[in-house]
Amino acid sequence: MRNINPREAKRMMSRMGMKLEEMPGVFKITFHMKGKNLVIPDPQITVMKVSGQTIYQVVGDVVEEAQESAAVKIEISDDDAQLVAAQTGASIEASKKALESTNGDLAQAIMLLKG
Repeated sequence: MRNINPREAKRMMSRMGMKLEEMPGVFKITFHMKGKNLVIPDPQITVMKVSGQTIYQVVGDVVEEAQESAAVKIEISDDDAQLVAAQTGASIEASKKALESTNGDLAQAIMLLKG
């Protein structure tokens, strides 16, 4: 097989409409997956643009991490619970539970209790 020097390869790619460049300044890439995260610290990233598409090539050592629970307790105000209770005729406690299940969305909580 014939060796191609980098300059010639770049010219050939340019003629085919391909553009290749490095992406500097990235210090960490994280892939969020079901049950785990894949982290690549200090990656080398190459960006290739071909016929309107952008392709990212990531090279580096992978570290697997367990995924943290995203359960965040939101604070439901008494005013919000009273408003939902007044609109639906439900109790304050039922209104608070509906607001918690809808992440504090008043309209969605009202629809949940009415439906």
